Amino acid sequence: MQISVARPSELGPGEIAAWHAMQRLTKPLASPFLGPEFAVGVGHFRPDARVAVLADGPELVGFFPFERRRLGVGVPIGAGLNDGQGLIHAPGVEWDPRELLGACQVPVWQFDHLVEGQRPFEPYAVALAPAAVLDLTEGYAAYQDKLRVRCPEFCREVGRKRRKLERDAGVLSYQADARDMAGLRALMGWKSDQCRRNGWSDCFSRAWIVEAVEYLFTHRSEWFCGVLSLLYAGDTPVAGQFVLRAGNRIAGLFTAYDARFGNYSPGMIQFMQMAEELAAAGVDTIDMGPAAGWKDTLKSHDVVMAQGMAATGRGVAAAHRARRALVSWAGRRARQHPPLFRAADRLLRHYGRIS
Repeated sequence: MQISVARPSELGPGEIAAWHAMQRLTKPLASPFLGPEFAVGVGHFRPDARVAVLADGPELVGFFPFERRRLGVGVPIGAGLNDGQGLIHAPGVEWDPRELLGACQVPVWQFDHLVEGQRPFEPYAVALAPAAVLDLTEGYAAYQDKLRVRCPEFCREVGRKRRKLERDAGVLSYQADARDMAGLRALMGWKSDQCRRNGWSDCFSRAWIVEAVEYLFTHRSEWFCGVLSLLYAGDTPVAGQFVLRAGNRIAGLFTAYDARFGNYSPGMIQFMQMAEELAAAGVDTIDMGPAAGWKDTLKSHDVVMAQGMAATGRGVAAAHRARRALVSWAGRRARQHPPLFRAADRLLRHYGRIS
């Protein structure tokens, strides 16, 4: 196995084509977060973003997008924004994580959304968590019929709130693919407001995330695009979602709504409308992220994501695992006390994302 390391923007058309082919052949690798377009987009705003290119003789057999962060710690490319992580590889390819990390010059690689099928990384996992998937392979009507049988009260409640929102705020309309930068920025503002209301860390306080999202929104290719959907009541936007599409698969980046309309559950109305429109446009899978709350109601099934840390040596792994556990514990405690959270947030960012 030969391993070379390059900036994402340095990859050529042949390497991009090989990357896409590997994604098409193995379903867990088809996530937009594992695509070359996501790596290139993030690479414009993260100077330490790199891609390890794996070759077996003249044949390309794998791509490993990552970043080097403080103290030489490796993380998935776009960590903090990336909900699908791992090594993209040809079917049947095996790799040595220690050899890979050595070539990348990172003593450890932290992951929190490792996709299924990454067998060489599995011994380094310390926790598993379900991620929700909405299956549209049989079309939206078939999905909705199953949802009505499974959750009849939920479906009736969404319909009731939809009718009430129309009566109180105006006729509902929907843009499935809004090419409106102002709408995207309004959505990011709603999400920031939601984070502040709930005492969460606001990802949009990091300039690189805002810039990367705006880049992904404007980038379009035959295989990949960012899709903004917006729900309106009359002329007023009330909810929206920004997702990434790669082929027939969608992965959600974030969803939010105008808090003034919160009693109507506009985010749920918007999501159901989006799923219908995407199914009609050929999408068969929506990756919804960590399975909790409303996602548990809407999902078709779960897949398993792993969290952990691969390392070149046991001593290095133990030290970084202890540090990460301390940061995670401090984050949970701080969230219980908003004033403490705001003070701790600045300090904890130095050590890593609060998870």
